[in-house]
Order: sequence, then structure tokens, then C-alpha cells
Amino acid sequence: MTRDRRPTARDPYGILPGASLAAPLLAAAGLVVVALLTVGLFNGRLVTLLVPGRPGDGGAAGATPAPSNVVITNPQASVAGSVVYVKAGNLWLQTGTDTRQLTGTGHDSMPTWSPDGQWLYFIETRTGTGHFPGQDGVTDYRLTYPIVERIRPDGSGRQELLSGLYHSGGGAYTWFSWYRQPAVSPDGRTLALVSDAPDPTRQDVVLQFLDLATKKLSLAPISENAPLGHQDPAWRPDGKAVAFVMNAHDGAKGTPTIDVYDLATKKVRTVSGPGYTNPSWSPDGRYIAATRTGLFGTDVVILDAATGRELIQITGDGRSWSPTWSPAGDELIYMHLAGQIVDLKLVKLGGTAPGWTLAEQVDLTEQSGLDGASKAAWYIPADQLPSPTPAAPSGAAASASAPPS
Repeated sequence: MTRDRRPTARDPYGILPGASLAAPLLAAAGLVVVALLTVGLFNGRLVTLLVPGRPGDGGAAGATPAPSNVVITNPQASVAGSVVYVKAGNLWLQTGTDTRQLTGTGHDSMPTWSPDGQWLYFIETRTGTGHFPGQDGVTDYRLTYPIVERIRPDGSGRQELLSGLYHSGGGAYTWFSWYRQPAVSPDGRTLALVSDAPDPTRQDVVLQFLDLATKKLSLAPISENAPLGHQDPAWRPDGKAVAFVMNAHDGAKGTPTIDVYDLATKKVRTVSGPGYTNPSWSPDGRYIAATRTGLFGTDVVILDAATGRELIQITGDGRSWSPTWSPAGDELIYMHLAGQIVDLKLVKLGGTAPGWTLAEQVDLTEQSGLDGASKAAWYIPADQLPSPTPAAPSGAAASASAPPS
């Protein structure tokens, strides 16, 4: 899983000095829309040589999104509970059709709820100066490094939990580790995330666990297709397993799969075929909403968590991704691109699983220009949830955590 290599060659996203673009293109798995949005999120906020800047890119063509301090909601599409999403690097909270901005740094992303709704965990990025050996000797860099943080849903109590700054050479050198896509365990004690800590010169960005009491990281004993690593961790609602994406490629074609890591057996089972990312569990743990990559873009689908069989296609526009399942189990929200503007859509799941019927997909936000690389997170208080669904049959439950045959 680890290899001796220079820091300029270890970046799986292809945006650090001296790195090839081959790996990020493969890791992106052909997700053209999402890849462009991710580049947009990181543009100008990552490590660069300390040289004079270049002019910024021109504005996007097409419709103009709302100003950065405004989110426009659809008064006909009220959301149950509260949804948090990101716009212009700030966290926004929507309850019903009301929205309010929670943070104002312009550098926050990837929010996730604690199971009790008392905290929002997220990643802040900060700018600093790095000084590190590279291919041309020790060089100074302007870099952006991550901080794992949390904040109360009312915007108070912001706390720093873990810094991505990395020091070596007796403190003479400064670099950084990635922390991305935090997800809180159902018992509230652990963050699953992807990182190349503790030594970014030797480790790829893979699934790890952060103990929230001790602030200690532990590496999941999972193989990878180096240097592509993992992404998109998502806890199964029973807390006994984590779904994640195993990045892979077939020649120039990305072939990521959704896999499930069983915490008790420490074994991994591949759920989906190639081309699936962004897993989100149904509240009963039987199904996984996901992004599927096709020839013409990305769409939202629902998979059987035990067999990986695709049960229903939610969208067919090639411009939708990153679904989030409602804690009540009866709705999905997902990112959607119209022209150059990203908004959040909602669809109601009617009928009985797995034979759902789909209501019309409606805009939850309108012309708001959300940050498409940050998945929305959803919380509904327990007293507003329906009665629990009966547990999955023993055969399905067993197959959902069994290793591949």
C-alpha cells in the first residue's frame, strides 16, 4: 500500500508540482462533469510554485448564478429536516425552504452531520508556504492545506480537530497531507475519511479512520490500485461497515467500483461493476444510491446493496451526480448541472422498495451556483422520522457483509 517516492509524484489528483495528469484522469473514472467541478473547487487553492500569478479565467457562459451570498430556494419544494450544502466555499443550511449561511471563510467544503444533529463536520483549506525537497532540490511552495473542523448547526462553536500540515527533516521542511470527504459513524465516535497521512511522501489517499476522542488516525487494511487510492466513504446505518470507491482503470478508461469494508472481519466485498461512485445508503442498509458514469455523462441510480444489481435509474440527463438519501428513506437529493450552474434537485420515492415509483424531480435550489464537488448532507430529528423498517432478511444481511466468493 505504501511506496518510497518523491512528494511531487504522489498526488492522485494530478495537481501538485511535477505530477502527471494520467492518474487523476483515470481516478476521475470518466466523470467529466464532476471532474470539471472538482478542478473548479481547487483552482487557485492548491500548492503552486512561488512565482508571479497568471490572469484568472474568464466568466462562464450562459445563465448567471445568484450572488455568492444568496441561495435561492424553490418555495414549492420544502425539505424535511435540514440539508447542508456548500456555495462559494461556505456552508449553507436549508430547513424547509429557509436558508442561512453558516460559515464565511470561502474555504469550507465536504460537510457531514453527526448522527445526533449537534455538529457539522467539514474540511477547511488554508493557505501557507511550504518548503520541501523536490525534483529540482529544496523549493518554496504556496500551498493550501486541509483542516478537519466542526461547527454547531447554528453557526457557533467552530473547532479545529486535525491539521493537514506535515513537517519533516527535524522541522526544516513543510508539506501537507490530504484530508477529504469526512463521514461520521452512526455512534458519533469515528470519522471515516480519505487521506495520505501520516506521511504523504509514502502513502496514497486511502480510507482511514479518525478517533474523535483521541484525534488518532488509523489506516484501514485495504488494498488499492496505486496510486489511485480510494474515495467517497459512507457508513452503513448499522455502523458495521463502510462503503467506499475503489479507484481503478482499464487502459485510459476509469473503472471505479463501489466496495464495502466490514469492520469486524476486515474484509472487502465489491458491490458494483465498474463506473459507479458516490455511494449513499438507504436508512435500512438494503440499498445504495450512487452515481453511474455513462457515455454521455453521469446519472443517479439505486443499487441492491447485497448484489450490486441496478434497481432503478433516477435520472437520465447525464448531468446529475452525488445523491444523498433522506434519513426518512422516501426521498433523494442530488447535484444537477444546468448550463454552467449547479443546483440541488429532489425526487420522492413512491411505492414500496425495490419497486419504487418516481415523482417529478424538482429543484430544491434555483440558479444558486452550488459547489458541485461537495456532496449535500441531510439530517432529520428522530422524532420526525417514520417507524423503523423491519430488518433485512438474514440472507441479505449476510451477503451484504460477506467477502467476495
